[in-house]
Amino acid sequence: MGWEHFLVDIQEDIALITINRPKVLNSVDFPTIKELGRIFDFLEEDKKIRAVIMTGAGEKAFIAGGDIAAMNALKMDEAREFVTTGHRVISNIERSSKITIAAINGFALGGGTEIALGFDIRIASEKAKLGLPEVGVGLIAGWGGTQRLSRLVGKGRAKELIFTGEMIDANEAYRIGLVNKVVLAVELIDTCKKMAKKILGNSPIAVLQSKKAINEGLTMSLDQGLKYEAETWLVNFATEDRNEGLRAFLEKRKPVFKGR
Repeated sequence: MGWEHFLVDIQEDIALITINRPKVLNSVDFPTIKELGRIFDFLEEDKKIRAVIMTGAGEKAFIAGGDIAAMNALKMDEAREFVTTGHRVISNIERSSKITIAAINGFALGGGTEIALGFDIRIASEKAKLGLPEVGVGLIAGWGGTQRLSRLVGKGRAKELIFTGEMIDANEAYRIGLVNKVVLAVELIDTCKKMAKKILGNSPIAVLQSKKAINEGLTMSLDQGLKYEAETWLVNFATEDRNEGLRAFLEKRKPVFKGR
């Protein structure tokens, strides 16, 4: 299937999405965010695909942010649809049954950071720059930035980054927990693929139940989250993968998981 703003390369059980708007530093306008949503809907239907990696075309940007010229032209009803569409697409990425990894190869500002926050794991090249600079142009982070960043790095750090609009480098992003790892630019995609393959070597059901427990549990109180974790543990305990995993451990062999 062809896409207007993205390249999608599927190799076995891993899909690599590349936003392909390098002339505008891969900035996102309304058609682009809607197409990203359709791509994830398409990939969600393919049960053979178990991991999705996303990066940006060119050497300068992952996603440099929202397309300012396009946003400036929005009328109020269009602005409402724009912000709600962004919320829906990023929430669907966050809830995806795939393991998602953002390969941040350059600037990830505004909507770029917000899209990356919807991914399970963020790996940055040493050239990456991240931030939510919306207040500097009279906007606020409106695609989940105020909520997901606060949950990831803490309220105080999130307020500092959002209120100042400061752009930080990859090492600082790693220090505060915004990205999981920083690697050389030439190693970025291979590092993401290696991590994906390592994750996919584990029980598919156990990994996805873990993802579900983390994502849903963070919306609950600790007591509620612990109860929910126990429920997901029991669901997982009833699977063939659990039988195979424990039996393989006792038999000192590598498990053969079937995802059921």
